[in-house]
Amino acid sequence: MDSKKLAQFIARLSLEKKAEDVIIMDMRELTNISDFFVVCSGDSNVQIKAISDYVFDELKNNKVKIWHVEGKSAANWVLLDLVDVVLHIFKPETREFYGLEKLWGDAKIERMEDQ
Repeated sequence: MDSKKLAQFIARLSLEKKAEDVIIMDMRELTNISDFFVVCSGDSNVQIKAISDYVFDELKNNKVKIWHVEGKSAANWVLLDLVDVVLHIFKPETREFYGLEKLWGDAKIERMEDQ
């Protein structure tokens, strides 16, 4: 699966667990850190954990390698790093504080909606 399709798959998985304000940021022309960031929000630590657990499990079920996971214990900002795609799951206030959309303001952004 190429990195764009993987980012879209991850975004759809997060929407299945009712993540809010889901976007895909195309980072390919800006940095070599990752091809795409998927950014979303969850209203509570419980929802953030549910989103991250669900995405993690579904990726493993589809034999997608997850390189690194950060923040699961605090659940204010959980990061799943798949190298070419990085999923960021934030509480809304934490997302606002770190402002990835502003920091990487030149990235092309695709907004994802629940179908």
